[in-house]
Amino acid sequence: MTEKMALIISGMHCVSCAKIIESTLEEKEGVISISVDYDSKKAFLEFDTQKTNLDEVKNVLKALGYTAS
Repeated sequence: MTEKMALIISGMHCVSCAKIIESTLEEKEGVISISVDYDSKKAFLEFDTQKTNLDEVKNVLKALGYTAS
């Protein structure tokens, strides 16, 4: 089953931050698509709930120095 959601990302300081988040989460098993918009501070995420979950995605973001809500 897939789930789609938008997350508000805190801690982004530039467009490069958004690209880092995108490239890292693109490699995460279970993530189908990720698009991060620096201007709105939002990430639009689609993932396979049988391979990953929101907590795992938030942990990846935390390891990169960002928080999501």
